[in-house]
Amino acid sequence: MIAVDPDDHVLLVRQYRSPAERALLEIPAGTLDQRPDGTIEDPDLAARRELEEETGFRAGSWQLLGRFWTAPGFTSELMHLYLATELSLADEGRLELDEDERLHLVRIPWRDAVAAAERGEIEDAKSIIGLFWLARLRGA
Repeated sequence: MIAVDPDDHVLLVRQYRSPAERALLEIPAGTLDQRPDGTIEDPDLAARRELEEETGFRAGSWQLLGRFWTAPGFTSELMHLYLATELSLADEGRLELDEDERLHLVRIPWRDAVAAAERGEIEDAKSIIGLFWLARLRGA
């Protein structure tokens, strides 16, 4: 999700990615959980959970921007891209990161984040799509 705080900063997370063999700067995201009965978690609920787990923030406003297949030639992963605004710290009852996650929260003015993607400093596809979508929404 593209999470924009009241100061117009985008919340990004820096985390090590084994396939890339380095830490990447990315928008918060996560996998849809599979329930014991085999059904898959609702993407709307997953987005809220992942934002809180990865950033420590909750959003008062959510907008589904769109969906896209990450690599339809070899995976069935369908991404749901959300805009999360009206952010506030999730103090009481905050959801924590999964045990295997090591993330560092980074707040960047949204225009600087878009410029970083344009310069190739943000290399993650979902993040590039999300930031460019945000720029389009903002008329930049």
